[in-house]
Amino acid sequence: MRINKYLAECGLSSRRKCELFVKDGRVKINGKIITELSTDVRDGDIVTVDDNKVNPIKKHIYIMLNKPKGYICSSSDEHGRKTVLDLIKDHDERIFPVGRLDYDSEGLLILTTDGDLANRITHPRNEIPKTYIAKVEGAVDDEAINKLRNGIILDGEKTKKCRIKLLEFKNGMSRFEVVISEGRNRQVRRMFESINKEVVFLKRVAIGDLKLSGLNRGEYRDLYPEEINYLKLV
Repeated sequence: MRINKYLAECGLSSRRKCELFVKDGRVKINGKIITELSTDVRDGDIVTVDDNKVNPIKKHIYIMLNKPKGYICSSSDEHGRKTVLDLIKDHDERIFPVGRLDYDSEGLLILTTDGDLANRITHPRNEIPKTYIAKVEGAVDDEAINKLRNGIILDGEKTKKCRIKLLEFKNGMSRFEVVISEGRNRQVRRMFESINKEVVFLKRVAIGDLKLSGLNRGEYRDLYPEEINYLKLV
């Protein structure tokens, strides 16, 4: 088994993040530092990360969280901010968030020990749609909305076409449903910034057909078997 897949099976993170552990020289096999991603782990090998032995997890954990504002999607934070793991009280396993929601955003977040599933959800080639509710101040004209739908330039690269629907305009606020198939940093917020509109509320409500429901802010539950199967096949 390739080293990045092995580490993902140990519940350290997604395969892509596990690759960084290898490249940074944090991984040893039988006491020897390895930095080649093509390295295979064979039966009987002892694998360590930061000199701590790791083993594949036999039964993975899958959690749906309704992330509130004021938490970062990370296992730890060098600035001492609260992380989404601080909300999970009854799991001792090494779980990690799949993808991210920024500090000021809320909504559907999956946490798991399954690195393969995390890789499937977050890898750009799979183009799994993510649905958000975004509120901005003031009205937004059709020309600006069509500009966002057709793609804008972020970091020198055009975003993929997306779906944007105005849900209501009330009390000077426009509420939109936004569906994107990419996961660029703060993408929805930056899209609206490109048309000089600030997102004052942002909530992810769905990943593919998996919808956030029945959870108050900060609450979580284990995913149902059919939800897990869906994510593995989507």
